[in-house]
Amino acid sequence: MNQLEKDKKPQFLRKLNLLDSTSLVIGAVIGSGIFMTAGFIAEYLPSPGLMLIVWLVGGLITISGALSFAELGAMFPKAGGQYIYIREAYGPWAGFFFGWGFFWFIMCGGIATLGVAFAEFVGYFIPSLSTQSYILQLNVFGFSYSLSAGQLVAVASILILSGVNYFGIKTGVIVQNIFTFLRIAAIAAFVILGLTIGKKAGITNFGQIFSVETGLSFDTLMSLFGLALIAVFWTYDGWYSPTCTAEEIKKPERNLPLSLILGTLGITIIYLLMNLVYIMALPIDKMKGVTRIGELASTQLFGPTATHFFSAAIMISIFGCLSATIIYGPRVYYAMAKDRSFFKSMAYIHPRYRVPSKALVGQAIWSSLLCLSGTYKDLFEYVVFALVIFFALTGFAVIILRFKQPDRKRPYKTWGYPVIPLFFVIINLAVFFNIVINQPLKSTIGLIMLGIGIPAFLYWKKKARKDIM
Repeated sequence: MNQLEKDKKPQFLRKLNLLDSTSLVIGAVIGSGIFMTAGFIAEYLPSPGLMLIVWLVGGLITISGALSFAELGAMFPKAGGQYIYIREAYGPWAGFFFGWGFFWFIMCGGIATLGVAFAEFVGYFIPSLSTQSYILQLNVFGFSYSLSAGQLVAVASILILSGVNYFGIKTGVIVQNIFTFLRIAAIAAFVILGLTIGKKAGITNFGQIFSVETGLSFDTLMSLFGLALIAVFWTYDGWYSPTCTAEEIKKPERNLPLSLILGTLGITIIYLLMNLVYIMALPIDKMKGVTRIGELASTQLFGPTATHFFSAAIMISIFGCLSATIIYGPRVYYAMAKDRSFFKSMAYIHPRYRVPSKALVGQAIWSSLLCLSGTYKDLFEYVVFALVIFFALTGFAVIILRFKQPDRKRPYKTWGYPVIPLFFVIINLAVFFNIVINQPLKSTIGLIMLGIGIPAFLYWKKKARKDIM
């Protein structure tokens, strides 16, 4: 293919402004986690003060990550995000392993999880469509399989939102912006009304926040804090989404760093306020192990009638988060395919809609299959350690690329360099080792799952060499 033919190939269009990319940060993060995670954290940290601290620490870590990623995103304003940064810093092998885990386990597993979570709330209002309403149950030679109406609702939600995003990045982002506004409005109403007129049964004044004794040794407390931080990381996950769509952001050298910083600051404030309302609404003992902590807090504050409205708000929030998550993943697979390290078809950009349409379809198919199989949670749990190790590698890439590519233009430089990137790296490495120590079997299985990508990488590289010859 000559240069003229290459120039005629469809390219991404820069259509996203600062509002769009900031909305994408918020939209990709705020889903079901903030409404469902606090009960699990209360089991690890039986103190309202420690609960607020772990959310603040999670926010500071996320903001340090945003400051680090901002430099990399402004340096490489291309589709692909972390895949590009890891590849540039450590070589194609490292980039491939990130992308391999991202597609098969992390991203599509996350999409399936959000789809089923959305279906669970649909089932709250329409029981016949719940995940407990079984359409098919089989048991053949000891192998059991069940298919629920909720799983079909999850698949339908993924396909519908993938269809919306198929018709252009701006179409998908308009839908995303609407749902982000609805989420922020619902959260603002919950926080303001909860702090003012809500009937509280938890902490009644700020002086009580740090007054609860845990009775735990420092070593035990630190270990439990680390486990709680994993849940917090999951709830903050998705903040890096604009880096994947950098090739479609207007003035990326300015808007990409700003969207990351503004978005992560906004999310941290939202999460702290939500948890403040929780600990004022409920005693810690009543929070421990509760899955739908948001609903329980809402019932306590405003009575049982409010639970229906709160459940509707959560359902909208999850749907919006699912929409945002579907947007940015295909840009990573596109970058891999463009490097001939993944399915070749995923490098295709639709000539009219200017989206990686085949990557979007591939993501929708695999996510839907994970929904139907019911294995998505297991897949994600096995590779959760990979999230933090890739974060650590990306944070350290800021430092490596300062030496490796000193002459490359850096429209934005990480504030507080090198302390901020090193802080991000060290914290993620600490969480990684904490996971490996506390969950060695799952971590080993996850490493094997990532290792399966080795022959795939060798195959694609061999095929790429043949195509060039």
